[in-house]
Amino acid sequence: MGNKKRDTAPHLPLTPAEFHLLLALADGDKHGYAVMKDVARRSGSKVRLSTGTLYGLIRRMVSEGMIAESDERPVAELDDERRRYYRLTEFGQQVAMGEVERLEAVLAVARSKKLFERTRTA
Repeated sequence: MGNKKRDTAPHLPLTPAEFHLLLALADGDKHGYAVMKDVARRSGSKVRLSTGTLYGLIRRMVSEGMIAESDERPVAELDDERRRYYRLTEFGQQVAMGEVERLEAVLAVARSKKLFERTRTA
């Protein structure tokens, strides 16, 4: 495959909303409402995406190639034909991994400055 790896740097740092959207899609395709519920649940309701924010992000991230509309659908009994499902693209995964690496580097600096100590479990 002659796929040229795209540069993720122009997309970093991600906003919390962008990062949470990519995280929500990292474990499988979801429709918008499921993304909103996943983000709220996983963040302990600290991050809540409004409908306008979510669909604005989806539109932009589709155009930038980080996510794509999915062709896969749940079985008919579990599906609402009006829903659009979205999936994380390979490029979106690369951007998310770039953000994780960026955050890890920031945490390493905080640890070196004794601002943050990693909790150790026995």
